[in-house]
Amino acid sequence: MMSEKKTPEMEDPVEEAAAEAAEAAETPEETAGVDEQSGPSGEAAADGLQARFDELNERFMRMAAEYENFRKRSQREREGIHADAVAYAVKALLPTVDNLERALKAETADADYKKGVEMTYHQLLEAFQGLGVTPIESAPGAAFDPNFHNAVMHVEDEAFGEGEIAEVFQQGFQIGEKVIRHAMVKVAN
Repeated sequence: MMSEKKTPEMEDPVEEAAAEAAEAAETPEETAGVDEQSGPSGEAAADGLQARFDELNERFMRMAAEYENFRKRSQREREGIHADAVAYAVKALLPTVDNLERALKAETADADYKKGVEMTYHQLLEAFQGLGVTPIESAPGAAFDPNFHNAVMHVEDEAFGEGEIAEVFQQGFQIGEKVIRHAMVKVAN
């Protein structure tokens, strides 16, 4: 039986398993002259080969499962990095969104100017939606959720129920379930 010497380069489990499989493959050739029915030594050799095969197969299956887990983890990390990069870029543009909202609320006599600001604002929000960024639901009357809203004021108002948003000071945004900026709101009762 030929055996390979293990070198430091063969520390890789895949190479080690391949070397062991090659070693196990040589064994049947050496025992080919032994009749399996001739006695216990033939059966013992077959049982030994089956045990070795089962061991190597188990190692292979484990390595395949480890690789699949690694592949899935890498995919999740890539997606997370993308979401973080988009969130970083959007966060830099949020002051522009705020200024456009203020410009829309300001009174002006020039209808074309107001229409231009409105179109720019909607175009920016559409670009956000294309990136998967959505505004956080924070309209007056909606329920307050501390995961998405930042309450900066509290007011007693009979027009609103307990824990409802009374006014929105600053719109919040999220990408998927990740909050980029919490909505700044006034909460009633």
